[in-house]
Amino acid sequence: MSEPIILGIESSCDDTSAAVICGNQILSNIAAGQAIHNDYGGVVPELASRAHQQNIIPVIHSSVAKANIHIKDISAIGFTRGPGLLGSLLVGTSFAKSLAMSLGVPLIEVNHLQAHILAHFIADANPEPPKFPFLCLTVSGGHTMIVLVKDYFDMQIIGKTTDDAAGEAFDKIGKIFDLDYPAGPIIDRLAKGGNADAFKFNKPKLEKYDYSFSGIKTSVLYFIQKEVQKNPNFVNNNLNDLCASIQKNIVEILMLKLEKAAEDLGIKEVAIAGGVSANSALREAMSAKAKHLGWKIYIPKFEYTTDNAAMIAMVAKLKYDRGEFCDLSVSATARYDLEESFKS
Repeated sequence: MSEPIILGIESSCDDTSAAVICGNQILSNIAAGQAIHNDYGGVVPELASRAHQQNIIPVIHSSVAKANIHIKDISAIGFTRGPGLLGSLLVGTSFAKSLAMSLGVPLIEVNHLQAHILAHFIADANPEPPKFPFLCLTVSGGHTMIVLVKDYFDMQIIGKTTDDAAGEAFDKIGKIFDLDYPAGPIIDRLAKGGNADAFKFNKPKLEKYDYSFSGIKTSVLYFIQKEVQKNPNFVNNNLNDLCASIQKNIVEILMLKLEKAAEDLGIKEVAIAGGVSANSALREAMSAKAKHLGWKIYIPKFEYTTDNAAMIAMVAKLKYDRGEFCDLSVSATARYDLEESFKS
């Protein structure tokens, strides 16, 4: 029996994406961004949902064409049910249901966070996939958590942020520096020309493996306000050093908890996932820990770090193999707990 061909649809935030997978091989992975949010310093939900409506048909058409298949070749449709912006999710969910009904193929709902983690099992994501159990630091603009991955459908959150996510902290600090949105990649680029030890910022002290990033944002704000009173050009004169120092602080916070969890649980298989996993300093820190602690690390390809439909298609394929389908009564949900998605 030939492998199923599955269409994945991702619309959780401001990227409209569609991908086609056959087995574990991605045949296409197309995404359309929404530059309009740059003017507002963050994603505007109403504008995002409208843009998804404009983008979803051409994106799916392009994905099917690039995969060199016919729409009728599709065996099933997977879509992001949540978590995310409800208006954006509704566009993808509604389209997926309509297309599945018109083609007479199964519908598969996917948890966005699970998809980030399982992107590591896409054929070209790594030279070899992680071995169970492994730890995955899932870090993005909306989420920061350490997940113990026991199997494809058996995951436990052992640590998470109590307030801001790491990516959110990067973006909010970027706003203080008057950087464009999203600020994370810009800070990463500017940090390459700066001294990471130029400025020191406090690190939160939380129990076990939980994170907090609201404190560093506040600390940076007060520090900048104080320095700007003395020198109005302080930020411009020290921008590279500021970015390098802040990036080092955030990465050290992330790695400190991840290292503790790996040590306590005796796990050497360690992965990162999510948008912030594209950060160069985090990738370098992972590589350094691998050499120092003997970790086997898994760092995703850049195209699988941001919100993309390839990861949705990957989970949909795994669910297809298990016969886990949903009916047309399924609805999008802005809050969709990772562990809750494994309960029948």
